[in-house]
Amino acid sequence: MATRTKKATAPKAAAPKPAALKVAELNVGAPKAAAFKVAAPKATAPKATALKGVPPPAATPRPAPGARRTSGRTVLAVPKAAAKTSRTLATVKAAPAPRRSGARYLVVVESPAKAKTIKKYLGAGYSVKASVGHIKDLPKSKMGVDVEHGFKPEYVVIKSKEKALGELKKFALTADTVYLATDPDREGEAIAWHISEELKHPHAVRVLFNEITKKAILAAIANPLALDRSKYDSQQTRRILDRLVGYEISPILWAKVRRGLSAGRVQSVAVRLVVERERLIKAFVPVEYWTLDAELDAKEPPLFRARLVKVDGAKADVRDQATAEGLVAELKGAEFRVAKVERRERRRNAAAPFITSKLQQDAANRLHFTARKTMTLAQRLYEGVELGEEGQVGLITYMRTDSVRLSADAVEAVRGLIRTRYGADALPEEPVVFKSRKSSQDAHEAIRPTSLEYPPERVKAFLEADIYRLYELIWNRFVACQMKPAVYDQTTADISAGRATFRATGSTLKFAGWLGVYGEVPFEDEADKEKPPPGEEGTEEATGALPALAEGDVLGLRQLLPEQHFTQPPPRFTEASLVKELEEQGIGRPSTYAAILSVIQDKKYVEKLEGRFHPTELGNITTEELVKHFPLEMDVTFTAGMEEKLDRISEGEAKWKKVLQEFWDPFKVTLAQAAVQMRDVKREETPTDIICQKCSKPMSIKWGKMGRFLACTGYPECKSTSDFKEVDGKIVPIEVEPTNEVCEKCARPMVIKRGRFGRFLACSGYPECKSSKPLSIGVACPTCKVGYLTERRSRRGKAFFGCNRYPDCTFAAWDRPLPEACPTCASPYLLQKYSKRDGASIVCPNKECGYRRSVDDSGTSSAA
Repeated sequence: MATRTKKATAPKAAAPKPAALKVAELNVGAPKAAAFKVAAPKATAPKATALKGVPPPAATPRPAPGARRTSGRTVLAVPKAAAKTSRTLATVKAAPAPRRSGARYLVVVESPAKAKTIKKYLGAGYSVKASVGHIKDLPKSKMGVDVEHGFKPEYVVIKSKEKALGELKKFALTADTVYLATDPDREGEAIAWHISEELKHPHAVRVLFNEITKKAILAAIANPLALDRSKYDSQQTRRILDRLVGYEISPILWAKVRRGLSAGRVQSVAVRLVVERERLIKAFVPVEYWTLDAELDAKEPPLFRARLVKVDGAKADVRDQATAEGLVAELKGAEFRVAKVERRERRRNAAAPFITSKLQQDAANRLHFTARKTMTLAQRLYEGVELGEEGQVGLITYMRTDSVRLSADAVEAVRGLIRTRYGADALPEEPVVFKSRKSSQDAHEAIRPTSLEYPPERVKAFLEADIYRLYELIWNRFVACQMKPAVYDQTTADISAGRATFRATGSTLKFAGWLGVYGEVPFEDEADKEKPPPGEEGTEEATGALPALAEGDVLGLRQLLPEQHFTQPPPRFTEASLVKELEEQGIGRPSTYAAILSVIQDKKYVEKLEGRFHPTELGNITTEELVKHFPLEMDVTFTAGMEEKLDRISEGEAKWKKVLQEFWDPFKVTLAQAAVQMRDVKREETPTDIICQKCSKPMSIKWGKMGRFLACTGYPECKSTSDFKEVDGKIVPIEVEPTNEVCEKCARPMVIKRGRFGRFLACSGYPECKSSKPLSIGVACPTCKVGYLTERRSRRGKAFFGCNRYPDCTFAAWDRPLPEACPTCASPYLLQKYSKRDGASIVCPNKECGYRRSVDDSGTSSAA
């Protein structure tokens, strides 16, 4: 958790007059009116090891456009756009080189969108091309790692990237220098390394920037580096580890559980977290407890409530109805008098600027975005979006970071904005500095806007709704982090009544501070609040607005309100809380969380129901077997420890081959044992006393693609199967649901069955007749007016509703259509929606209509 400290040595920024504050002065990362000097890399820059054929950081042997030649030396100049404000950036030796046709400088980035933005800043003389991510990887068809010879990896060019690589090679032929400008992380370092190996250019250098702004790009080009071997080795180690785990364990799962399964060093541990949380929930035994509130009035309104906290000076412990009713009878005639009033000021400090994991959590809680969606939109904001005549502009800094550090320029600029827009009262005397976690790599700044020239309201017209909402969230968090704390006036009153003590607390926001920009920061969800430990239930204070109270005041008792409660189990994980758990446990890296959450759903290990993760039967069985046979690899502390070793490799403090050998030696022994000892779920048959309705032979429980099912022991002569459920430990077959539909092929009655993509209509004559069709939900298709709507499943298992005539009709909806006409606009159907904030509701699909009614827990609805 980031901690908040004051920066002791930072000089105070002179407060500019409001009228004199110009937009240019608020530009984070943009040069000021005076000339700027691009600083050389700091001493803390990552250690770099020269690749064969790559010049050291200071050597840029070919002159950039506009460079001035002197005797044997070249003064490196930036493009003309910055020439007026630039001082000498570097002096390097250079050998004369013959001129060739085409651009003299090639800049290689990862995405075409980023290429377009950077090209705008560099201008003539530069070609900016995209590799579109990795160009090389381990082969899919085999292990691709020679464990007997130092874990030598066998990299091959990805088939889909051959065209992009060919284009890079073509432009490299005419380039004096190749600038490898892939992302500033380990993954980007590996991409740069592979590109350099393939291009074999004698003058390929690495450039790093944390934001796509003109100043950052020019500074990076002026201060090239060598490729960082330690970073590359760290990424390569991670890739080999994942390949060893995945390609060695997965075949065992294929043979023992189900074909197509995958195991992962990080993903399997994430599934384990979900599975173990579910086990805690199922094993939880609720404990009854009671609270007792007193509704009171003072000399002045309002009425308020106080909660029983002590009896005879000891903590109140009301465990049953009899005790609660006895206290009510006892206290009805007691005098309620204010025993103590305590008033104090409470401050709530600003939240730190976003790191990757916190951005994913807040986007999930506030915007209801998945981690994958958040990172996809953030990538677009980083690479650049079209802003009309200004063209492509990168709006945020690099979005994969675990550091809360901010540059001095950024802090100075945002303090000026706060002073102008929110007043001097909102600005702390000194800049606020946040400390990153000890485990933070601290390679990049926190996520922030690249320039305060682009407030959300200015760019809103150019952005899609969701990308605008994410940008606004990042903007508000950045501005808020440099504002004064919120201040509350808090009053706590203890009220005596006989041998009982009640307590009430009132809190009033006195000064909004940073909350005025960012708003309240709630828990992930009410259900995610930390539950009180056993014995502490019911001791929390009653809160709400309080009247003026003074010690000795006698209060009027309106009523006593006893209420029964039960302790609650820990909540199931949401996307936000699972990301938080992964971060706190040190599992994986923030940049991998979105992929982890997607994979465990795609592989059907978990499913998301009403926003919370539930393990599937497949997830339970797979986790049980992996934990039993790979206890070390599936241990949370082992996974976190491996991340620390990868960090040490990145810092040059550990040898990658040694780390892999230490992992592999015990792992290969465990593999051999698991291949023999792991439970063979695929071939297991659990006998039951259920009799097959077709051939009268006993049925057994088997495991298949859809989980467990009942199958006739007379297979293959009898192929009868049935779903089942367990009731009080007994196996009960689920009866096939009959329908009035008739099979179009054989005229037999159709029945409802459950398949991979949900329920469907199938011929009762199966397997002789295999006719089937989608099951109607009772709503005619509003688009084609011919077909009907059916419930279907997406590739990732999410339910949606579409026309049975697809692909001829492409109507689809995520919310369930209901066969009910809108009472306001006569729409032929309504939609059933659910959100964490509003709960269940029924709305009209016609946005101009606006009809909505809420649905309570009992299923009844009321018009809003």
